[in-house]
Order: sequence, then structure tokens, then C-alpha cells
Amino acid sequence: MTTTLYDRPLFRLAGDQGMLMEFGETISPAIHGRIRAMLLALDRARLEGVVEFSPAYRSITLLYDPFVTSFDRLREELDGLFRESGEIILPTAEIVELPVCYGGRFGPDLAFVAETHQLATEDVIRLHSGPEYLVYMLGFSPGFPFLGGLPESLHTPRLESPRKRVPAGSVGIAGGQTGVYPIESPGGWQLIGRTPAKLFDYGRDRPFLLSAGNILKFKPIDEEEFAALASNDGESP
Repeated sequence: MTTTLYDRPLFRLAGDQGMLMEFGETISPAIHGRIRAMLLALDRARLEGVVEFSPAYRSITLLYDPFVTSFDRLREELDGLFRESGEIILPTAEIVELPVCYGGRFGPDLAFVAETHQLATEDVIRLHSGPEYLVYMLGFSPGFPFLGGLPESLHTPRLESPRKRVPAGSVGIAGGQTGVYPIESPGGWQLIGRTPAKLFDYGRDRPFLLSAGNILKFKPIDEEEFAALASNDGESP
């Protein structure tokens, strides 16, 4: 797929206090890099009236106070920041290794994914745990990472009927995406494994284990290792 990165961002209204800043037309590391640079520029600039901002695959959403600034003023300031952000050197991406016990009671859909692609379950595990995944953004639930890099040979449609309860730590596939459920919640992704690591813990100084720009690697473990890691973390497997 060709990467289309805009020469200048597109600015769109998002309600009476919001702005959508679009950087391109595709999901790509190049566009994500410009978004990360813009986030750093926004952190440094602390533009008057900007309340908060959050990244997505190819955009940044900003919430602003309309009594302090305006859409037109903000657009002009952001356009200048975008030009300056092109000179920002991004920090080296943090690599996070996530242990995953694939299949069995932790991955009830692993066999279905394997059958869908005419693969052995061991091949699915090898293919899924092989890449380095870029964390594009967090969303859906607190700390849920949306990842890029799932091999095309593992692209699998989501469930026809979502589960009412998906355990925290479940690793799933939906279409061309893979992700990890940080908390117990409903969900329709094909579950292929589970991690004992906590992706979200409000009691930590840093509640989210992952952040946009991280590189995530999955490390296969067995049930015995899962139980030991879960026990050390104070959870029951």
C-alpha cells in the first residue's frame, strides 16, 4: 500500500470545542512518525486554550476552550507547529516484551485461526510472535493497544457475535489487527492467547504499560510460566 502523507495537515471541525488534524490517508509508520513529532511539539508549545489532545492512526484530536481560542487561530498555530515539527528527532522507540500463553483455555480461537488459514497452531504462534509491532495508539478501553505489523497470513474476521466477557490480558485478532484486552470487557476478537502482564493498573505511577510509539514483541510461554508470572503479579490465572 502506498503511503500518502499530506504536505500540510487537514483541519476539520469536531464539534464546537474540538478539532481533527489529519496527516494522511493510510496507516503507516511514516505518518505515525509525523504524528509523534507533532505530539512532542504540542507538549513543548502548550498552546493557549488547548485542553487536551490524543493521537489516532492518522490524526490527532484536540479539545480546546472556545472562550480562550478559536478554530481559525488554532489552525494557524498548528500549521506553524507542523512545519517546525519536521525538524524534531524522535526518541528511540521503547521495546516492550509481552509474555503470552497461546491456545488452550487462554486462546479458545487459536484452532479456528489455524484452520481458516490452513496452518498448524504452532505456525500461527510462530507467525504471530515473530514480528515487532508498532503501537499506533491506545483506545477502546484503558490501555488497549492498536498495533501495526500483523502478518497478512493471519488476517482473520472477528467473531459474528461478540463475547460478553473477555478476560483481561487476552490477545486477539480482528481483521488485519491484533491487540490485547487490558481489562475484562465485551469483545469480538478471535482470542489466541493471554498474557499475565497488566497493561493497565491505576495504582501504578505509570498506569499504562504501553504508549503510542512503543515496539511490542510477543514471547510465547507455557501454562507453568504463566501461572508463575501471574502469581508474582498478585493475580490468579
